Amino acid sequence: MSEPGLSPRVIDYPSSDGKPMTESEAQFLPLTYAALALRAHFGARDDVYVGANMFLYFEENNPRAVVAPDVFVVIGTPKHVRDSYLLWNEPKGPDFVLEITSRSTRGEDQGRKKRIYASLGVGEYFLFDPTGDYLRPRLQGFALREGRYERLPEVRLPQGEPSLASARIGLHLVVRDNALRLHDPATGRDLLTYAESVERIAELELLLRKARAE
Repeated sequence: MSEPGLSPRVIDYPSSDGKPMTESEAQFLPLTYAALALRAHFGARDDVYVGANMFLYFEENNPRAVVAPDVFVVIGTPKHVRDSYLLWNEPKGPDFVLEITSRSTRGEDQGRKKRIYASLGVGEYFLFDPTGDYLRPRLQGFALREGRYERLPEVRLPQGEPSLASARIGLHLVVRDNALRLHDPATGRDLLTYAESVERIAELELLLRKARAE
């Protein structure tokens, strides 16, 4: 409690540490693909928030209690712009976390972060090693059961490709042509990259112009 006449101490929760977003393009591409594709996929829902490369503070008045997921999805919280995710100001924590991992971050990704996510009740935790630097297989997923993460088994897509199914977000994660893709079993298609979305829009505009000219 503050003394009479004195303002309460203001706690600063920084939204950046000044470090680069990723180590290299190899990490940047799957991170941005997953973040943008998931935001587009859940775009019509006001109760789903997709965060990327954002600080998540999980203890009020303790700015050291922080973790920075590469990509995370919260189902059941309002969608609006945030500088950081302050857990005590939100209805709930993440349901799904994806880390783009590498040899230099393996200790953090498989140690401290994994323990924190489990303690926060993050239902699913996925790791993707884009360069095959150390993780075998390069894509791994875990589901939280009784406070501990258990490895998710591979699930075959109709084309026979191995994938990992996320029950939390209703999508499959698959490595195709050395790239991470998110596959929607409801449509049988992958979520598009930004470049693919632009190309698709251009194709639809061309078809519309042709239809109007007929």
